[in-house]
Amino acid sequence: MNDQQALYQYLLLLGDSPMILGHRLSELCGHGPSLETDIALTNISLDLFGQVRNYFQYAAKVQAEGKSEDDIAFLRLAHEHRNVLLTEQPNTDFAHVIGRQMFFDTFHQLLLEALRDSKDEQIAAIAHKSLKEVKYHTRFSSEWVKRLGDGTAESHRRMQDALDHLWPYAGELVQESPLEKQMKQQGIGADLEQIRPLYWERVNAILREATLEVPENSWFQAGGKKGIHTEHLGYILSDLQYMQRAYPNMSW
Repeated sequence: MNDQQALYQYLLLLGDSPMILGHRLSELCGHGPSLETDIALTNISLDLFGQVRNYFQYAAKVQAEGKSEDDIAFLRLAHEHRNVLLTEQPNTDFAHVIGRQMFFDTFHQLLLEALRDSKDEQIAAIAHKSLKEVKYHTRFSSEWVKRLGDGTAESHRRMQDALDHLWPYAGELVQESPLEKQMKQQGIGADLEQIRPLYWERVNAILREATLEVPENSWFQAGGKKGIHTEHLGYILSDLQYMQRAYPNMSW
């Protein structure tokens, strides 16, 4: 693909994971374990959708086909999405929600810190603007992992079960795809080779403080960045895209 097509696909990759995770968090509105936590998760969802809009507005401009960010968000098929598989995992219980969030937030902060130095001024600006929000996300999710892991016997068990389930999806975040390698070589994308050791170092530090056992499994699921997804994504998109597909070209 040419440079313009590669940039468009990279913007989808940057935006799709926050979009799918933001939708997962939106499903929890009104279902949090406490009012404060419920509002916090909803606000994190809104933060993520704000970042997604910035990426998709830029992607629509790069694509230059007269489309909007809404077209990109609501009119693509499942295999056209580039989100990592972790973000598709269901809200099984609060421990799963927090564990999933901790993995993504830890990576997301490192990613945005790297993208601040992107040669693409628009991507650098989005990263700079989003980083303050994501630092809060990281602090929120990591503190909850520690609270649950080092809490009661029941909360420790549930957090360990969630960790064991989510662990196989945690590595895809730092697995470099050919597209990410191309963008890195152009000075536009982040260098996942440099991010990877920092990511695992921070994740392992959080888990140690939470008195959780790090799974021994070193094999990780992958495919989301290439458009190969779990069965969960289809159900997510059926909700996320329903209004736009049921009432095409609607306006508010």
